[in-house]
Amino acid sequence: MTHLRAIALSFFKIGMLGYGGGPSSIPLVYQEVVIKHKWLDENQFSDILALSNALPGPLLTKMAGYIGFRLKGIRGLFTAILACVLPTVFLIIMLLVFFKTFQDNAFIQGMTKAVGPVIGVMLGVMAWQFAKKGHDVLGRAQNLIILGGSAFFIFVLNWHPAILIAACIAVALYPRDHHREKGGASS
Repeated sequence: MTHLRAIALSFFKIGMLGYGGGPSSIPLVYQEVVIKHKWLDENQFSDILALSNALPGPLLTKMAGYIGFRLKGIRGLFTAILACVLPTVFLIIMLLVFFKTFQDNAFIQGMTKAVGPVIGVMLGVMAWQFAKKGHDVLGRAQNLIILGGSAFFIFVLNWHPAILIAACIAVALYPRDHHREKGGASS
């Protein structure tokens, strides 16, 4: 049974350690929700991540709200959102005061620059896990086509990822039985 305290502690940790914004928090959410507590499996997490990316607004807040609601209803929703947002509001106020005071200190400048590569590695590990899962579910050829196509549309044509996610949802919702019946009737 999931307790509100566990939801609060998990999203508090994510909110406090998710330095750099929503995308850097995704591996932390994955670690807490899928690996540690097993509240969701990888497929459910992937679905929530895709839908959260497709909607406007802060990514972590949307994910926390949905996961909290899924686990404990309205109380879980508010617990997860407050646990991840309120501490960071107070922390950002304290950090801004601190950085403003010591902004010329070389150690502080080096620390802020060093966090970027760490977040890059965290996101890379998670991207690799999603690519491996795609290989397992879709097969090598289809996975490579979707990976390559997505990279082309995002990096070359500069499409917003939400367009690709919406296209994937549309393809998934397309009634295949109707398509088969149409094909079967003509042959």
